[in-house]
Amino acid sequence: MALTAKVKTFAAASAMLAVSAGSSIAAECGNNAGGFEAWKAAFADQAAANGIKGNALSALAKTTYATKTIYADRNQKSFKLSLDQFMAKRGGKAIASKGKTIKKQNAALFQSIEARYGVPAGPLIAIWGMETGFGGFMGNQHTLSAVATLAYDCRRSEYFTDQLYAALKLVQSGTLAPNAIGAAHGEIGQTQFLPVNVLKYGADGDGNGKIDMVRSKADALASTANFLRGHGWSAGGGYQPGQANFGALQGWNAASVYQQAIAIIGAEIDGN
Repeated sequence: MALTAKVKTFAAASAMLAVSAGSSIAAECGNNAGGFEAWKAAFADQAAANGIKGNALSALAKTTYATKTIYADRNQKSFKLSLDQFMAKRGGKAIASKGKTIKKQNAALFQSIEARYGVPAGPLIAIWGMETGFGGFMGNQHTLSAVATLAYDCRRSEYFTDQLYAALKLVQSGTLAPNAIGAAHGEIGQTQFLPVNVLKYGADGDGNGKIDMVRSKADALASTANFLRGHGWSAGGGYQPGQANFGALQGWNAASVYQQAIAIIGAEIDGN
């Protein structure tokens, strides 16, 4: 899920995670690596006071300042492209073509997801293809280090503090490996969920009693459908601009070109 959309979930995430206003700003932010270790020590005390313990605190202690994450955060340019440029850059035609085959090969899975959440295959496959090339590349950055760095960084410290608490809770529950690798802003798995959204919308799509956004395409796709339903998706409604479910796509990503790309690719896959 591209970062421009994710700020929309902040208010709900704050309430869900129940981090006190006073403690959430106890550790002092910074704009370079110089203060990261001192911040991390202060944050660890804060986290322990808010119920984080054991393996999660140990994982936090091993995080390092993620220079590549900061670079990526300061250089997000693809959403300034025109729709045609964006579709070409993301390989929209190739995603739609391959997506049709994937839909046929996984017909039972997509039918079960639509029956459960009301979301058809097209937009799910479009998101899956654009986010990670259908799970082909989910990132190469240490997830906890990325999120901790952004929580420390002054630009959006409060927002990513909630993401860091969520990531630590996922580690504590066994849902996220302490050494997990993901995208530059801490996005997780085949459809790139930030930690707060894994907590809120993560779903067990393969019925094994666990949520694995990385290794289970069923979990990743069911979670994505659950996210869209949580953002107003209504079964049977259209999802093109001006139709009932386009607002749910806007919930996925705030960039207009991204929303339109999902709608265009999804319609091609669904045969609409």
